[in-house]
Amino acid sequence: MEEEITREEAAGKEKAAGRMGKAGTTVKEGIVGSLKGINEIEAEIVTLVRNTVSNTLQATGSVAGEGVNVTKDVLKGAIAAAEEVGTGLTVSTKSVAKGIIMGASDVGGDVISVAGTTVREAVKGAAEVGGDVAVVARRTADGVLEATKEIGGNLEEVAKVVVTGAIEAAGAIGSSAIGTIREIMVGVVEGVKDVAGAALPKPKTPHPQA
Repeated sequence: MEEEITREEAAGKEKAAGRMGKAGTTVKEGIVGSLKGINEIEAEIVTLVRNTVSNTLQATGSVAGEGVNVTKDVLKGAIAAAEEVGTGLTVSTKSVAKGIIMGASDVGGDVISVAGTTVREAVKGAAEVGGDVAVVARRTADGVLEATKEIGGNLEEVAKVVVTGAIEAAGAIGSSAIGTIREIMVGVVEGVKDVAGAALPKPKTPHPQA
């Protein structure tokens, strides 16, 4: 009798394990599909922004003069879209930033100037709509640096203006934001040789007394 119960228990556990296996597979496939979908959406945003920036700059006939204005306008549109949907600012920011840099590069724009404007306006815009300023700063910087790497731009120079732009924008928001943004920027540029030390403001140290 006991042997029969043990067999039944074992069979029940095997069935449960089988069900869990199917459940796990279902969840895995669902997550993989969602992640693939997210990657496709991000790629679409990059393409949309890249084409919009390059086409707009070409149409103005003044790539150098209009780069900053077009960047500001594109970021306003991205923030407005996130507000309308009710989410997505932190998700879309990286792709928008990457598209801006690549679009400016396509038409010979000043990538370094545009990079600084992109980070400043993204941080400013996030603060205005109550977004997570630190996350937006981080993802914007990631997008800018990723694009710079892909176009063969000067990573160190771009990283410097990204850091400066983010800290300037944080200063305009309030002193409490500066420390947070500064820490975020250290993490962003730590992979870029010598940038963090060169770009980030160093604390003042008192002179040793004689």
